[in-house]
Amino acid sequence: MDATGRPAVVIDNGTGYSKIGFAGNVEPSFIIPTVVAINESCLAASSPAALSPQGKGGWLARHNAGVMADLDFFIGDEALARTHGPAYTLTYPIRHGQVDNWDAMERFWQQCIFNYLRCDPEDHYFLLTESPLTAPENREYTAEIMFETFNVSGLYIAVQAVLALAAGYTTSKCEMTGVVVDAGDGVTHVVPVAEGYVMGSSIKSIPVAGRDITSFVQQLMRERGEPVPPEDSFDVARRVKESYGYTCADIVKEFNKHDREPSKYMKQWTGTNSKTGQAYSCDIGYERFLAAESFFAPEICSSDFSTPLPEVVDKCIQSAPIDTRRALYKNIVLSGGSTLFKDFQRRLQRDIKKIVDSRTTATAAKYGGDVKPVEVNVVGHPMQRFAVWFGGSVLASASEFYTACHTKAEYEEYGPTICRTNPVFKGMF
Repeated sequence: MDATGRPAVVIDNGTGYSKIGFAGNVEPSFIIPTVVAINESCLAASSPAALSPQGKGGWLARHNAGVMADLDFFIGDEALARTHGPAYTLTYPIRHGQVDNWDAMERFWQQCIFNYLRCDPEDHYFLLTESPLTAPENREYTAEIMFETFNVSGLYIAVQAVLALAAGYTTSKCEMTGVVVDAGDGVTHVVPVAEGYVMGSSIKSIPVAGRDITSFVQQLMRERGEPVPPEDSFDVARRVKESYGYTCADIVKEFNKHDREPSKYMKQWTGTNSKTGQAYSCDIGYERFLAAESFFAPEICSSDFSTPLPEVVDKCIQSAPIDTRRALYKNIVLSGGSTLFKDFQRRLQRDIKKIVDSRTTATAAKYGGDVKPVEVNVVGHPMQRFAVWFGGSVLASASEFYTACHTKAEYEEYGPTICRTNPVFKGMF
């Protein structure tokens, strides 16, 4: 069967988690941490020092060590489980949305394709995602790995924001103009998109994301003296954030509510020490609402950045061409796990609406006459957690997808530079 007759493979690599699966599915087949555990002893044995004449062992031993270094590694939850042993070291291939270690990234893709999806890459087209503002050279590196190492039939590299916009539609017609607020584990991007094209000059980035919020929750619990084992504190903070976090309407009122009735708002967390196996319990208090508040008052967790997310979204739209602004305000789409706090959508819409209304009032007072109000709409949806992957699944299910992909034959004729541009196609919408 021709590769176009089989479903495409969709891989969305994020800083914290990667979502992998086949096009046409509603949910990814696997959601795994983007981490690789590599055996240090094998790496040391196959290093240039060991390969020198002074290196210990014969050439066969060194060759076998090099082969083992290529094979003896784990990814995802299996990699995290190896951290308790002395032999393996953890490597995070993606930092702040950008690929930081290409060797580890190649190993990660290898395990994703062969161990998780269990498919032959030669028989499938691939859709990969990339962060906004990714350098074109990175697309070339990706193309080289996919076509040279895995010999894939075709490749399409999509910008995450465009896929999230495709996933966020609420009617039968998908509106490909809007602003995507993509808050993941490593970085938060505010990306304006017009007719499927990203407006690169208006993209805003915020150095507050899931991992920073988890560290903030961890710090709050540590300062309060909660009896959480140090080796488990980060994981506990992450689970507390995901299980009990919510967005408050007013931070001062929320503090007062907690102080008046602590028994009503305080929660208990029970866990087991990963080393000793002993049970422990701790209280969960202000961090329940302070986690999400990091987006609306970032100065509480970061000394380097103090602009609230609603202001960043407003600045992003105001820097876009004037004829697109009303459409952008009307379709602000949430994407990523860090936007899943309860009432996050309502709070963001309220705060942006305040900024827009005050500007409209000031304009009317300055120039007189009636000013047409601006509609502000923040869109949340059930697919918010893996919106990018779901948008990729929808996109790769379209018949036009295979004609938009770069094929192996084109790569062999023109080289990796063909993957610098990936055409936008909207026929499916």
